[in-house]
Amino acid sequence: MPNLRLILALLAVLWLALPVDPVLLPVAAAGQPPKTGPLPATRSAEEQLDQNKFYDAANPDYQKLQKANQALAGFPLDKQGNVDWMKALRSGTITPRTDLANGKPMQVLDLDVILKNTRDMPYVKFPHNSHTQWLACSNCHDKIFVPKAGANQITMNKIFQGQFCGVCHDRVSFITFFSCERCHSVPHGETKSWW
Repeated sequence: MPNLRLILALLAVLWLALPVDPVLLPVAAAGQPPKTGPLPATRSAEEQLDQNKFYDAANPDYQKLQKANQALAGFPLDKQGNVDWMKALRSGTITPRTDLANGKPMQVLDLDVILKNTRDMPYVKFPHNSHTQWLACSNCHDKIFVPKAGANQITMNKIFQGQFCGVCHDRVSFITFFSCERCHSVPHGETKSWW
């Protein structure tokens, strides 16, 4: 059973997330509970609720755009029913290119960074390997993250506001709001994973 400090910390994180503009966050991060019940293993070709809300239907080229249900049909899903991009990468569903010509291989960096400023939560393990299989180092360094220990004052509130990890997560990659265990994965001291 989690202790009172952990529960209060989680409530504080949830409270800090509320003032964030919900347009910037996906539906789940804006306060929707995670989906329950059995989920399909892959995304269907059926149109999803609000999948086209950011498109301008008045644009004369709107009909030419490939819609998400067409582009993502058959993609593997995570436990919340969202596309699991790492599973898609590992299964070969997607094969990222280094550039338009795909002339050189990706430079994969196999280095985990452990972030310990997590209070009563398990430490965060950042796997460079997972990220550099499809992103060059220059995608994140030096504009999003300063490549120096202790130089980045990362908080969950900043992530929910689209900074640091939130540049991609909660927008393109998995939703952090209901996926604590995907990052906070290193128990320490008395702190244990409670999920």
